Amino acid sequence: MSAPVLSIIILAVMFLLATVLPLNMGALAFVGAFLLGSVVLGMSTSDILANFPGGLFLTIVGVTYLFAIAQNNGTIDLLVRGAVRLVGSKVALIPWVMFAITAVITAVGALSPAAVAIIAPIALSFAAKHKINPLMMGMMVIHGAQAGGFSPIAVYGVTVNGIIAKTDLEASPMAIFLASFIFNLAIAVVLFIVLGGSKLLFTKTGRLVEQAAESRMAVSVGARAAGVTLRGSGSDISPSGVARKGTSGSASAAAAADASGARATVPQLVTIAGLIALAVISLGFKVDVGFVSITIAMILALVSPAAQKGAINKISWSTVLLICGMLTFVGVLEEAGTIKFVSDGVAHLGMPLLAALLICYIGAIVSAFASSTAILAALIPLAVPFLSTGEIGAVGVIAALAVAATIVDVSPFSTNGALVLANAPEDVDKDKFYKQILAYSGIVVVAGPAIAWLVMVLPGWM
Repeated sequence: MSAPVLSIIILAVMFLLATVLPLNMGALAFVGAFLLGSVVLGMSTSDILANFPGGLFLTIVGVTYLFAIAQNNGTIDLLVRGAVRLVGSKVALIPWVMFAITAVITAVGALSPAAVAIIAPIALSFAAKHKINPLMMGMMVIHGAQAGGFSPIAVYGVTVNGIIAKTDLEASPMAIFLASFIFNLAIAVVLFIVLGGSKLLFTKTGRLVEQAAESRMAVSVGARAAGVTLRGSGSDISPSGVARKGTSGSASAAAAADASGARATVPQLVTIAGLIALAVISLGFKVDVGFVSITIAMILALVSPAAQKGAINKISWSTVLLICGMLTFVGVLEEAGTIKFVSDGVAHLGMPLLAALLICYIGAIVSAFASSTAILAALIPLAVPFLSTGEIGAVGVIAALAVAATIVDVSPFSTNGALVLANAPEDVDKDKFYKQILAYSGIVVVAGPAIAWLVMVLPGWM
């Protein structure tokens, strides 16, 4: 059996094991890289580790560490409260505020599941209070997270752009970001119309939204002051908005007073300035995102040492392991000739448009059950030689693949979909809600890749 064929079998087994069993695919990828590289290809361990993405490792650690500090010091709560205040009495704006907040959170570096874990409990709580369709609200949060996910300083964006930067393909980080943002925004508009958003235009809330946001802010900040973590998949947020035992009354009272005030604290102002500086320095001056983000994180830690307590633990080490393992394995695949083997097979189809559509559907179907990041890390390198022929627009295909592999995270089998399902309002039938999410994700898996292909790939061919 040839090395390329054997490596494809190893890759398929890795995806199968990571889907069926609670195993990190990155860890499996390191094992696969070691076995394929040393046993089959005769590579030394130093040659295998030469494929380790050190720059990407620093970027993911830096941006997630920075976001963890921003969450600890209440900056994220502050932004949520400020955005919700803008709603006033207009219920129809609540889903759009949740979409926008989640998009901003992922755009500045948070992982998509982290953003959904923070916002989904708030959004679905509002949905229950104001009779908003919970399916619409939950999906608006997920699509918001994906809309911001391909920002040049976001994890998805950094991963995809980092892979492209190592090739001769045309790089267009903003085009990929805007493609994902506009696509998810369009889906959000359709959801809003189909699932009863137009009826909300005539519904008002008085100050209920603002009061709910302030109450939630008080509980979250109060819990942090007492060193307590609230329920919410690792975030500081509880769907019920109730602190666990151990939250002192005085801390909660002080936090409530602080939460109801309009002024931000010095650490929060510095954090907001730091996030702006991250965007300006890394994008405007083309400075490495990883070094800039971890430098700003250290400045924030010095300004407010208490806020960085536990921030290291909030870095998504499982994602770091996943991405670094997959890209190390992809480097070994390249040594094995697998990438050229697959690309030649696609090229021999003689139908570049069909090949691009096939790649999008593979990404969508597998990603609905497995990690979107792993899919992107595996499929983009496999498509690079095929795209290098110039027969079809590389930017359009990569943008379509990026969208197809991430919009399916609405699936209840993915982390984002599972978080929405877990935070369903108490008066909602969980079985019915599950079936609604499953049906919607089925529509997305079937229609999403085709629409992305039609919009992003076909025009470049014509």
